[in-house]
Order: sequence, then structure tokens, then C-alpha cells
Amino acid sequence: MYFVYNIFLYIVFLLSPIIFFIRVLNGKEDPIRLKEKLCIYSKKNNLKSIWFHAVSVGELMSIIPVLKILEKNKKIDQIIVTTSTISSAKIFEKQKFKNIVHRYFPLDTNFLNKRFIKYWKPQAAFFVDSEIWPNMFGNLKNNNIPVILLNGRITNKSFKRWSLFKNFSKSVFKNISLALPSNSETKNFLKKLGVRKIKLIGNLKYYGSSKVKNKDKKFLKNKFKNFKVWCAASTHEGEEIIISKLHKNIKRKQKKLLTIIIPRHINRVEKIIAQINVDKLKVIKHSSKTDIKKNTDIYIVDTYGEASKFYNLSNICFMGGSIINHGGQNPLEPARLGNYIINGPNIRNFKEIYKFLSKNNMSVTTSKMSKIQKIIEKKLNKKNSNINKTKIIKIGEKILNGNMFYINKYIK
Repeated sequence: MYFVYNIFLYIVFLLSPIIFFIRVLNGKEDPIRLKEKLCIYSKKNNLKSIWFHAVSVGELMSIIPVLKILEKNKKIDQIIVTTSTISSAKIFEKQKFKNIVHRYFPLDTNFLNKRFIKYWKPQAAFFVDSEIWPNMFGNLKNNNIPVILLNGRITNKSFKRWSLFKNFSKSVFKNISLALPSNSETKNFLKKLGVRKIKLIGNLKYYGSSKVKNKDKKFLKNKFKNFKVWCAASTHEGEEIIISKLHKNIKRKQKKLLTIIIPRHINRVEKIIAQINVDKLKVIKHSSKTDIKKNTDIYIVDTYGEASKFYNLSNICFMGGSIINHGGQNPLEPARLGNYIINGPNIRNFKEIYKFLSKNNMSVTTSKMSKIQKIIEKKLNKKNSNINKTKIIKIGEKILNGNMFYINKYIK
């Protein structure tokens, strides 16, 4: 199976100029930094490093608290963070780390893997969530570099895929020195896939800031002060139309209603606006920095890394990817800021989190528009729950500390 995998990657490598060109045209690659994916760097590096790989925004955000702690550790020469998407690179820039370097993850060919390892000299490699790379894992193992799966997540769908190639899967997963899964389902899957050392601490995404900078807080509260606000976050194709219809229905009673939509992928914004315009709703984009008028209906957040500012304005948040058959999105950030979560039934990607929220009366699952409407109308004028915030914060602190205990074992 390794032979087939490497033949496939070799073909991808040969076609990479064409693939990269198409992706640049579609806004999915940064042309200035493309060479990083081929491990071509402009400066020499003589320092050893601790390496974290997080594919995109959600995975990167989950390890920001870890990175902030490790940045203060004087034992570490340097920390390198790799991701695969432009959006995650932009989020990284906003963190303003002083001693942490961001680069793009290379193609998973043996040639590039060896070049990457030789250049960055990682003492330990942490792969976040479901990032499993057969060649990279093998090359790290061959160089006696520990591979740690951090906040690991294996879904039932991905487990079934790995299970189709049992020998190949076991040869890949046996290279993991330690797995820190985010949930019990993943722990069971990892055991079956051949990981020897597993410690279940919990999902790092429980931890995060429950505060918004006073400057942002004051500015936005003033901007939205004349409106009743609720959020629809991480929405996917088809869900914005549902949200706009809900807005129209609720606005018949709540004349000062303003709906904030935070799409999962902001490259869809123009398409979303075109769809909403069919319902003759007035839309403003956050990036336009336009003042909100009395007749504004929908406010679309078309920037990265600012969602928490808008959750702070609201006390209700519909989580996208749950009405359509996507598997849901992580609801912890809005919940941590006191929002009551409304979600559809398709939440298989975050079952344990939604179960926790439901058990603590922090969320409701429904696909009925009439029920969603009633909940929004009922909750719209209520204050955010400080009790709920405190519960999540305490769990998050415990999980972060538990993960740090094991992470520090690999820092010499």
C-alpha cells in the first residue's frame, strides 16, 4: 500500500505546478509562499525546534493556548507551526507571536519530508486533530523523533477508511509515540488502529478566552446598540437561505432584529449575499466598515479570527454544518461566551461536546424551523448565562493542564 500511496504522491508532485497554479487562481494558495510547500526556504536554520502541525483554522485555534504557554519556555530554541491553508496563516499572523515561526506543510513525499526534518531539526512533532501523514510519520520515526497526536480526532467515517487497509494502517499508526485523543470514541478507534500509548485528557477546544478586548467590546456594542442581535456561525451552503427566512419571520415581531452571519468559508460571501438578496434583505459586510442603518437586516462577518467579538454581542447562536449533512461545527467558543446553542441533528463530528451542552441545558437540537424561531424569540431578550460560562472554563483549564503535563515530557 505504501508503494501505491507513493506513486500517487509522485504523480501529484509532478503535477504540482499545474495544481498550484489553479489553486492560486481560486485564491486557495499564497503565490509568494508556495515554495514553502516544497521545503524551499530563504534563510539557513541552525536551531532545533518543537514542531506543531495543524491543518487549518479550527485545529490551529485549539492549540493557541498551548503555544502561548510554550513560547515562554526558555528550554525551547524555537517553535515551528505548520498549516495548509491561507486562512490559518492569516489567523496565525493575528496572534503576533514573537518566537514562533509559521510555515506551510510540505507535500507528503519522502524527499520533501527528509528535507523538512533536516532543515527544522524537530525534537518532537505534534500533529493536531486528524492529521495523519504516512510518510512523514515514518521519516520522523526513522530519525527517532517522537510523534504525538494532540487533541486527536478519528471519526467513524475515517476509521472505516483506515480499516480497509489494515496492514497499512497499523504500519502508520504504530509510529505514534503518544496519542492524546479529544474524546472516548477516538480513543477506541486509535486502539483498534494499533496505537500503543493513549491518554484521554479531553478536548482542548473546551479551553479558550471567555473575554473580548475592552476596546473591541465597547466599539461593537456601541455599533449594534440599537438592535436585537443573534448569530448564525460556521454556516455552510444552503444554511444562509434558511437563516434569512428565519430573520424575515422573526422581524415581523422584533422590528429591531439584526442577524449576524459568520460563514465557515468567507470566499462564499458574494454568493451568500446574492442568495439573501432574493429575499430582499439589506446586507452589510463587516470588511466594508459601513455604519449600520436602521433598515439593515443581515451583517456578514467576512474576516477571519473575529467571531468571538460577535458572540459577545449575542446570547443565541445557531451552529452551522448541522442542518445540512456535514457533521456539525464546534460550538464551544460561542457557548463559552454565554450563547445558547441551536443546532440541527447532523452533529456527528462533535457528538460528545453537544451531549455535554445538552445535558447542561446549554443547547437544543432541532431541524424544525418553527421551533428554532420560537427559541430565538424566547431567548433574544435574556442575559447570557455566567453559570454556563464558568462550567466550560473550569473544564477547559483542567484539560489544558492535563495536556501540558504530557507535552512537557517531550521538551528537553
